[in-house]
Parts: sequence; C-alpha cells; structure tokens
Amino acid sequence: MKSLQVAFLPIVRSTFDVPFAEQMIDDARQSLVKAGFSLLEASQPIQNLDAAQQVARDFSSLNPDLVVVFQATFADSTMIVEIAQAIDAPIFLWAVPEPWTGGRLRLNSLCGINLAGHALTLRRIPYAYAYASPQDVQTVQKIFDLAQASSLSRRLKAARFGVIGEHPPGMDSCHLDESKLKEVLGVQIERIPLEDVFARARAIPQSTIEQTQTLLSAQLDNLDTLPQVSLKGTLSVYNALKEIVIERKLDGLAVRCWPEFFTEMGCAACGAMSMLSDGFGQISPIPCSCEADINGTITQFILQTLSDAPAFGTDMVGVEQETDQVALWHCGLAPMTMANPKVRAQGGLHSNRGLPLVMDFPLKPGEVTFARLSQATGTLRLVLGKGEMLGLPKPFSGTSGIMRLNLPAQRFLDLLMSEGLEHHISLVYGDYINALETFAELVAIPTLIMDRR
Repeated sequence: MKSLQVAFLPIVRSTFDVPFAEQMIDDARQSLVKAGFSLLEASQPIQNLDAAQQVARDFSSLNPDLVVVFQATFADSTMIVEIAQAIDAPIFLWAVPEPWTGGRLRLNSLCGINLAGHALTLRRIPYAYAYASPQDVQTVQKIFDLAQASSLSRRLKAARFGVIGEHPPGMDSCHLDESKLKEVLGVQIERIPLEDVFARARAIPQSTIEQTQTLLSAQLDNLDTLPQVSLKGTLSVYNALKEIVIERKLDGLAVRCWPEFFTEMGCAACGAMSMLSDGFGQISPIPCSCEADINGTITQFILQTLSDAPAFGTDMVGVEQETDQVALWHCGLAPMTMANPKVRAQGGLHSNRGLPLVMDFPLKPGEVTFARLSQATGTLRLVLGKGEMLGLPKPFSGTSGIMRLNLPAQRFLDLLMSEGLEHHISLVYGDYINALETFAELVAIPTLIMDRR
C-alpha cells in the first residue's frame, strides 16, 4: 500500500500552558513520522475559528487518508466541527493525559475531545479517539489501522472488476449483487462474455505463447512433460486475460472456469488465474477467483491491498476436530509465491478433467488471515479469522495446504454450517484482523469473527 497521508492538526488555546502543549505536539509529531506517515500540516497550531476555517479550505482538496486532531489543550468544538465538515476523511481525536499535581490544570485535553465527540455525534459525523501519551504505541497503531482502512475504502471506490461469464448453476455463493457492491463499497463491475475471452485467446500469436512458456519454465520445470496443446491453451488464456485487464483497466477478475474452458478451449483456466494473481509477467498482481465468484475476488483485492502481497481464494474441504486443522484446496490457482519453498512447484493436470495447466504445490507455512465478503444473510458481512499454515505435505493434488485454526475446529465447522457461509474463503499471509475490523467499521459492514471469542 502507498505511504499513508495524515493531516496532523493540533489545537491550542493560549489561555492554557502553551509551552507544555507545544512539547506534546512535537512528541506526537515525532511518533507519527517515526511510524512512516506522510504528514500534512498547517503552518502553526489552530488557535481560533478563523484559523480552523482557513485550514478547512486549504486541506479540503488534499485528500488525506485520515485527519488527526491533536487536542493539545481544551477548546470549544467549533474548530473541530469546521474541520470535520470540510475534509472528506475519517476523524481521529487525540487527547493527552497530564499529571494530577494539585495545582493548575495545564491542558484539560480530555475535556476538549469529550466536547468535540459530542458535537460530532450530534452531526452524525463518526470518529475514533485516543486518550494517551504522544509516545503511545497502541495509539499510533490505531491511527495506522484507520488510515489504512480509509485508503483501502478509496481504492475500492475507484476499483473496476471484470466478471467473465455467469457463475455455474447451483453455485449460489458466487452470486453477483452488483447494486449492493456499488452501494456499500463503491466498486464498478464490468461483465465480459466468455466468448470474447475465447476469441482473444485463439488469436494470441504462437511466439507470445512460446515466450510465456519459456518464462514459466523457470518456475515450473516439468512443463515439457504435460500435454502441449492444452498447456499452450492455458498460456493463451493467460495472455488474453492479461490483455483484457490492461485494456479495460481492471483490478481483478472473477472467471467462470468450468465447464467451458475445458469443453471449448481444451484446457484449464486455473494456471492462467494463478499467474495473474501472482503478478507473473511483470504486471501487478491481479486477484482472480474461479466460478465467477466476484465477492471472492473483491475479498482477495482487500487482502492484497492491506498486505502488499497476493491473496488466494480456496475451498475448505476437510476438518480434523482432534487437531483443530482444516484442509484447504483449489484445483490449482494459488499464486506461486505461496508455494512452500522446500517443495518444488510443478505444473499439473486438473484433478477431474485431466487437462493442464493447474499449479501443483503445498502452501508454505506461516501465519495467515482468512476472510470472506459474505452475502449469506442477504446483506454484506465480513467474515474474518486467523490460522497457521503448517509445513505439512499437501492433503490433495493441486494447490492445497493444512491450516491450524485459531479456534476449535468443531466451532469453525458449526459456524460455517449454522451461518450458511459461502464455500470459498480468501487468505493472505500475516495478521490483518485489526485492519479488517477497522475497515468494516469504517464502511459500516457487520463482521463475524471466527476465533475463540
């Protein structure tokens, strides 16, 4: 994700201890700079309504990811209201404690954000807050999570996703509710007929296909052993999809991968989607879901944006209650960067159709976050959880792995079935639960957390 821009706007009243307040401001500024934020600042702290109005005018066109109002001293709420109404970004109110000395109340910072919070609530303006020292690590993390969530929300509002074909019959979990996605997330959907992809794939020059195969052979050393006509079919599909993404400026694809790719093109689409999701061929990673699962693609986009790494959409195909483990599997579309480096990745045949190209490797070990933008309740909800991919042999052919859950496996299974959740989840390496919860709260999506709580 790009460097996060934070508008850092301190408020000071001259009737309080200004030198002490200025020290608090400097300390908070240093904490934010040290954390890597790009700060947007006024020339001096805001001291009156006129100054607040000028800042509001100056900053309204700068589009910060977050506005941090640092309440260095008490002030009435007029200045914060002016800023919050003018700048299109989430508001974070930060007050600082001061020693209880029995003497002068030097800052009265807490009362300032209390007053501000009431004024914003009356105007239905949401905000987050902290009452903590300028060096407080948890506060800086809260600021990071909220700024990151805001940046992600903006990226989604500008994002365009392609849906190729319709989801297969009976795959209701892949249903596209375009109006709801637009209303809640702001994403744009472009429908693309399967026939357009097939025609473009058939027109890819043989020289381009051979060049792609040469590059891919550096990562998969068994391509020459696979049926070559079908292999080249997958590689032509990869190039066709890549062209469509570039021409239409798409940020992700949801592809009806069966049965037509097998029956019309004589190949599997899985390998092509793996390559795109991985950023193969010097393009940015383009998240792809099979079965035209657009909510899966958007979930992968969210995870990819937060982590700066490719994400993977997978089925849950087995649960072992005794060890709290879940078997994850998909035919072969996981990004190759998720392969266990101790096991050589291979090109493979689709497990049901016997055609290439699918990827074949176990998922690498490490902490993972899984998520799903679910519509099981008829409204959008973000399902979240954590686990650990284990460095074990893959449970099935294709791209698969074994995840140890962060909750009892029976509880996971009960939630999966009692909530009627979709059969796909998306995962990425790392812990992004707090960031996802913050994002869901920002865009007003309910969450279901699958953990020990």
